[in-house]
Amino acid sequence: MKVSEITIADVADYIREDEPDEKLLTAILTAAKEYVCKYTGLSPEQVDSHEDFWLAVMCLCQDMYDTRSMYVERGNTNRVVESILAMHAVNYL
Repeated sequence: MKVSEITIADVADYIREDEPDEKLLTAILTAAKEYVCKYTGLSPEQVDSHEDFWLAVMCLCQDMYDTRSMYVERGNTNRVVESILAMHAVNYL
């Protein structure tokens, strides 16, 4: 599945939420997609060309939903997410 095809319903299913707060999940999904693009330096179109980003976005959504705090605040990222994103990162200095 492409990242651009992920819906709020997909996120709600992934996080096992029967009565999702659509406003919150919309914000989380948007933030997760932006995080992937910023971390890798890829455009949304380039992100869509790699199917493994689907899992990274869903893991980010789950983590953001579960912790409901700034991701950077904890100082560590989900290892699955970090591994997938690092494989495709093009924005190294």
